[in-house]
Amino acid sequence: MLLQLTYASRPFGYDSAMLTGILFDARRCNARDGITGALICRNDLFLQLLEGPEAAVEATFARIAADDRHIEVRRLTRRGIADDARMFAAWAMRDDPAASWVWSRAEVDAGVPDRAGEEEVLGMFRRLPVMDPKP
Repeated sequence: MLLQLTYASRPFGYDSAMLTGILFDARRCNARDGITGALICRNDLFLQLLEGPEAAVEATFARIAADDRHIEVRRLTRRGIADDARMFAAWAMRDDPAASWVWSRAEVDAGVPDRAGEEEVLGMFRRLPVMDPKP
């Protein structure tokens, strides 16, 4: 049994260099720790899904919550999943710029992600195009 966890945060100091640094760190650490997942990102929102061994996912979430590149970090969902039920099994960290189907800036400001149910949050990740990891 694995843990699947989602959270939302607001980026602090968002630019392409900051995002590149986050993705580099995430891919290195996640590959080491057996974690897979995806990050939906834009200048007002990080929405991330992590999946892997429970202790590793919880430790990763704790590091993210303490990272000054994230503010207002809040857990949205947490559930156990079967070993073969990873949504992003081939990705140490899939990334995608938030498209129009992700909550609007006004919805994020109004706290919609915090009130979203598990199916709505996970639905955001299910909408990501299927792609093979970059070499």
